[in-house]
Parts: sequence; C-alpha cells; structure tokens
Amino acid sequence: MTTLPSSATVLIPPAIPPAVSHDAPDPQVLTPELLRAWAWHKQGLDGTLLGADAADVYSRAGWARSVGGANPYLTLFARAGTSRAQADADVLALKIHELPTARGCTYVLGRDDFAWGLQIGRDAAVAPFRVLARMGVERGEITLLEEEILHALAESGSPLDPKQLKDLLGASVRNLGEEGKKKGAATTLPTALGLLQADGRIRRVPANGRLDQQRYTYTLWGLARTAMDDDAARSLLLQRYLGWTGGATVKQSQWFTGFTLAHTKAALAATGAVEIPTAKGEVLWVLPDDVGRLASFEAPAEEQIQLLAGTDSLVLLRRNSGDLFAEQDKGKQVLGSTLALQADLPDHPIFDRGRIIGLWQYDPGESRIAHWLFGGATPAVSRRIGEVEAWIREELGDFRSFSLDSPASRQDRIDALDAAG
Repeated sequence: MTTLPSSATVLIPPAIPPAVSHDAPDPQVLTPELLRAWAWHKQGLDGTLLGADAADVYSRAGWARSVGGANPYLTLFARAGTSRAQADADVLALKIHELPTARGCTYVLGRDDFAWGLQIGRDAAVAPFRVLARMGVERGEITLLEEEILHALAESGSPLDPKQLKDLLGASVRNLGEEGKKKGAATTLPTALGLLQADGRIRRVPANGRLDQQRYTYTLWGLARTAMDDDAARSLLLQRYLGWTGGATVKQSQWFTGFTLAHTKAALAATGAVEIPTAKGEVLWVLPDDVGRLASFEAPAEEQIQLLAGTDSLVLLRRNSGDLFAEQDKGKQVLGSTLALQADLPDHPIFDRGRIIGLWQYDPGESRIAHWLFGGATPAVSRRIGEVEAWIREELGDFRSFSLDSPASRQDRIDALDAAG
C-alpha cells in the first residue's frame, strides 16, 4: 500500500517561475527564512514531487545517504508518498541502487546516475589499496584476487556474501594480521571487492532486499562506463548539487563532493553558476536558471509539515542544520548539547517549510514517535506525526539512523525528548 502524506491534500505546489531573467535578487531579500523555504521547495518537500517514481525523486532532490539506516525510505515517503514495498521493488528491478560515489560514501541513486556516480567515487575506492601497499601488498596480487572473485561469482551463479567468498578463495585472500586490523584492513578481500564495485563489475545486493540494513551479498554486474572524462563528471555533480540545494557556498560544495578547491572552481565555472550575496553576508553559488526563480520566489503561507531523517538531503547536503533553526530556537539544548552549534543533528528533525520546529526518534518498544516540539503542536503537526508513526510501525518496524542503531542505543535520546516535550 502506498500511503500519501496528508500534506498532499492541503498543499498547493507553488508555481515555478519561468527562468526568464538572470537578474540577481536584492541580498536583503534573501533572509534565512526565505532561503529555508527556497531549499524546501528545491527538495520537493512542498508537494511538487508527490507521486514521482523513486529514481526521479533521487535525481531531483538528491541522492539519499545510506548507512544501513531508513533515510532512503523516508526520503521517498516524505516527497512522493512511496511505500517501502515499492522502493524495495525498485531496488530489485535495478531502477535504484546503493552505490559508493561522492567522497566514497554510499548513496541510493537512480538508474541514469549509476555509471557516472561510480566514476565520481572511483578514486576513493583506490585509497584502501594504498594502505595495503604500505604493508607489502602489490597491485598484481589484488588484480589476481579480483579475477578470482569474478570467477567464483560466475561459477556460483548466485550472489555470495564475503564469508562465502573468503571460504571459496582460500589462500588467495591474504590475512594481514594485527597490523592490518589496526589500519582497518584485516584481509585483502574488502579492497578487491571495493575496486570491483567501483568499476561496475560487481554490485552489492541487500541480503534481505531492504535498504535499512548492512548485510550484503555480491553478484556480477558488468555496468558500462560513461564516455565522459573526470572533469565532465565533476561538473555534472556540481550542477546536480546546486540544483538539489538551490545554491551553496564553495565550502559546502567542497564538503559534499570532496573536490579540491581547484576542481570545485573549475566545475562551478563549467556550470555557469552565479555568485549571489545573501542578507547574512554569505555568497551562494546558484545555477543560472535558478537566479530568476529565486528572485521571484515567495515562501508558502500555509504550514507544510514533514518528519525527516537526520541524514536527509535537506540537512546533509550542506551540513548547515544551524541555519535551519529560527533565531529564537538556536539556543535549545538536549542532553547538554546546543542544537544549532552541532554540524549534525543528534535526533531526526521535524520541519515546517524548511524550518526545524522539533526533533523526534522512534520508540519500537511502544510503537510510537517520541518528539519534542519547540512550540505548540498544531493540528497539521499532530496529524503528520501520526501518519509517519503509522508508516514506520506498519512498513518498517523500526527507524534506524544507521546500521548499529538500536532501540537500546537510542533510549537516552528518547527519554530526553520525552522530558523536553
């Protein structure tokens, strides 16, 4: 069953102004409040992506960070009303897939982005070999191991997990002893698997078909490489990134992409991005077609409520959670930490038109969302909390932030939210 957000029945998606002018908006108009609403709109959280398929959501709103948590599912549910079953079916059909890309981190991408997304992350896949090389492992040994992995997967005819591969490959997988363990490389197998995945020759398959866990098997793939060079791939990523965010600083762009300053400047130039000063004094790089749209953009007048993951693209792409609080809420504390001073949120955010109005965690023991609202709960807020709570209970069973998250590990945070609320 696909459950649509209640906001779908009340939101009127804002009209997207035509890109007829590149005249920069007055910096004084670009207040934190307006920019929060603009980013909200660019993320499709205002109803503009309702009913979109998963690949389109990830292409238009940003790749979904995946660390064995439920963020990829909530990304789709919040924007498009997508059920977990539909998302899992799209994974099975290879319409979407989890791959290592920007900074070597794993994200869930749409099919059209698979090849160039892997290209962006290829250098990061080589980095572990440099660690092995310092321990005397030669490139030829890893190349041979890669070929043996491919042969084992072909002979098997079905996906294999790392333990099965290690057992089949025997002495071909070298144990690197205590030195290797200290450096995060107990054997040569993970490096070989990472290189094969970065080349698109194999892919990881969720062991139970779900994105919110980190148990994988590997299968042959043979993804064709793109024809673009690395400069073109970097430019495409910056173009997508600025489209996802609605504009970002150079520093924010570098954090997400992992590019050097020289590569970042070259990629920004290739996109034709325009420097736009804001009321806070920051300079955002904005795509040419978005400059006119931003100049004529008006924040929605009615509430638009969403519960998102702490790793949602709205928060993670720029790591600017401090900018997403209203001024009167920036001093709010939970468990002794001031929320607006942290690069990453300690709990999941509750939003209204781009502004964080509260925090939440899921308590599976009581099948409920523990939450803290900075102000009173309006009917729209209460309704949306109930909808997300029911969706998690019926479709996910729990809402983990990352693979090692558990009800026990988050109990202190649940208790703190209850106390604050």
